[in-house]
Order: sequence, then structure tokens, then C-alpha cells
Amino acid sequence: MPTSHLTHPTQPPRTGYRIERFTLDNGLRVVLAPEPDCPVTGVAVVYGVGIRAEPQGRTGFAHLFEHLMFQGSANLEKFAHFRHVQGAGGTFNGSTHLDYTRYIQTVPANALERVLFLEADRMRAPRITPETLRNQVDVVKEEIRVNVLNRPFGGFPWLRLPPVMFDTFPNAHDGYGSFTDLDAAGVEDAEEFFDRYYACGNAVLCVAGGFSVEQARKLVERQFGDVPARPAPSAPVLAEPDLVEARHHSYVDAAAPTPAVAAAWRVPDPVADLTGYLPYVVLSEVLTDGASSRLVSRLVLEERLATGVSGYVGFMGDPFDVLDPTALLLQANLPAGGSAERVLGVIGEETERLAAEGPSAEELSRVQARMTALLLREGDTMIDRATRLAVLELQRGEPALLNELPALLASVTAEQVGAAAATLRPHRRASVEVVAGRDR
Repeated sequence: MPTSHLTHPTQPPRTGYRIERFTLDNGLRVVLAPEPDCPVTGVAVVYGVGIRAEPQGRTGFAHLFEHLMFQGSANLEKFAHFRHVQGAGGTFNGSTHLDYTRYIQTVPANALERVLFLEADRMRAPRITPETLRNQVDVVKEEIRVNVLNRPFGGFPWLRLPPVMFDTFPNAHDGYGSFTDLDAAGVEDAEEFFDRYYACGNAVLCVAGGFSVEQARKLVERQFGDVPARPAPSAPVLAEPDLVEARHHSYVDAAAPTPAVAAAWRVPDPVADLTGYLPYVVLSEVLTDGASSRLVSRLVLEERLATGVSGYVGFMGDPFDVLDPTALLLQANLPAGGSAERVLGVIGEETERLAAEGPSAEELSRVQARMTALLLREGDTMIDRATRLAVLELQRGEPALLNELPALLASVTAEQVGAAAATLRPHRRASVEVVAGRDR
């Protein structure tokens, strides 16, 4: 197992995962994290295409294509991928994020080559037919109906806040997709999307778990070495200026039994300015982590203005898998008849207090202990480790940062958290309010 350097109680934790990197001639980047005695292996393939890379007129295409990648490939019929992974005693999944799409498997260590063959086969060419395309368009549309249109608080706030905060298409559009765009998709559109975004040069393969580096390298070269080389596409232009005045939007959710509100502020670039970014990650937890946190204590327990409060950095909740621009989000569910304006006012008062005095030593150490423990626990599972390493390689070219993140979080100071809180001013805030259907 990896070593954890905890020689002194005050020393920040640090993992010692062994990490090997190389790049195939076709441009595929490979990260290996061997644990030779581990009985399982996690395999993650991450492509640098997510919601924010979708072209106009193709909203929802990144998510649609995630579905299509499970519908057969060059040498495998529909559902064969499922059958071969499950037949080996493994599990699999895929997910679409703002800035990447991932495909993951966990299998017994002796099934590594099987999974590498499966991933390489669909990296060469997924099997896209008019029938599978129409079927998966219908599946995605049904997901939208179930998860957004007919669910209380559907899409709140991750779909509802970006168009309030941002102006450009990549940052502001609906990542689930419009029915019009999805229905207009044809096989040629899907093939062009694959050729453009699912290139070896736009992907990272990470293998973590029970293998030797020599063994894994041979298997990777055997399975992926002849995948045709294609360069990575140009990155989408995401930059846009910060807000200079507050923006607020309210909408009626017919299915919501009670109101809710969410607010967001831009934060420093998580890749180019990690030092400036990390205090906001800690700040979100100081404000909302547990009953003794600033906002839960005041909004929920003392003044009963909210029934629940949460905070995080990144619209999809993971602060270490997103590119700039991104934001710190705070959201609250309110009791019937609750006031979103009053909740936003309390948030402003508490961030001003933090800006003036900073967090106490006790609340900062509590939050940092929980955050570092969570990072360490996530790294224990081979597939979480493989995914995190792959994304760090894709977005930063620095997978070994995973070993340093717990210590970096633990090194954030009270002064840095207070300075971050001082930037959460009303004129930089985007907010969205859910009006409960019964309150119309």
C-alpha cells in the first residue's frame, strides 16, 4: 500500500502514490499508478471534451456521445462492453463533466488486458448507426424529462446559474441539451464529433492497481499503439470578464414544494493560480460544513431562514476537475414562504465577518482535517485514484499533484480564507431563486 507520511501530528498529510507517465506515438498520454499487491485494477479513459466544448447547435452532444460510446465498437457488438466487463467480475460507468468525459472500469487485476482491449476498440471507432443514434437520443431526452423537467429543483443550480453568471455560449448553454438540437443530430454529425474530440491526442489513459509497470506498459502499447493518431482539437475559448454588478434571476418550479436560492462568485483560475484558488475551496467548507459552520449555524439553527445549506467550488461539485472560469457556489433550501433576499443578506453579513476576522483556528483546523481525510479516502479506491490522476494529467500535465493536494489544503491560512471572503461582494454575485409552484 502507498506510504502516508504522518511522522508528526502537525505535519500535513501527504500520500506517496507511485506514478509513471509516458506518451504513445499516436499522442495518447498514459499514467500508471501501480500497487502490485492489490487484487483489483481501475482503468480510466478521460477525453478532453465536456459540456463547454459543445459547438453551437449541438447542445447535449457531449452527454449524448457518452451514451453512444457504449453502443458497440469496431469489433464489438452492442452491449458487448457491458458483458465482457461484468463477465470478468468488474464494474463500469461513464460520465460527462464541464470539461471532460470519462469512462471507467474496476476489474480483478488479471482482467486488465481485457479492459484495455475494450477501451482501445472504441477509441478506434464506436459503432454508430441510425438506429443506435435515435435510440440514445430518446434515452437522453428521457433523462432530461426525469432529472430536470419533472423533478423538484431539477437542474438547480448547476444548469440554472451559468446562464445568469456568464454570457458566452460555452459557459452559459444548457449542458443537458435542447430537444431541438438532439433531434437534429445525424450519424454524420456524430462521426464528425468523434473524429474531432475523441482523438488520441485529446485523451488520457490511467491504470491504477494490481500490476507491474513493465507488464502494464506492454499491454497498453499492444492494445493502443495502433489506434490512428489524430491531434487534439483547439480548446474552446472560455474566458470572459467578471461581473461588475449583481445579476439575479427567479423562476417558478411547478414541482418544487418550497423555495430555494443559490448564489455564485467567480474565483481564481484553478490551474494557473492554484495558490489563489485553494482558499476559496476551504472557504466554502468554513461557511457550510456541518452544524457548527457559519451559515448552517445561523441560517438553519438560529434564525430558521433555511432548512438546508451547502457550499462548494465548481458547478458540478468537484473543485479539482474544472477549468477557468469557475465559481464558488452557496445554496439554500428555504421553508415555505421563506425569503431568498433575507438569506442572501445573511450570506453577505457572514462573509463580511469572515473578511474582517478570518476563521478561528478551531474551525479552520476542523474543516481542513475533514477535507484532507476525504481526499485520502477517495484515493483508496483504485478507480477514484485512476480518474483523479487522469484528469490532473489532462488539465495540468501534473498527475503527481494528487500526492500534494492534502498538504496544500492543510497549508491554507486563516488570513487567506479571510481575504477570499472579502471578494464575495454583492456586485460580483450571480444568484438564482426557485419560486415554489404552490406559491405562485
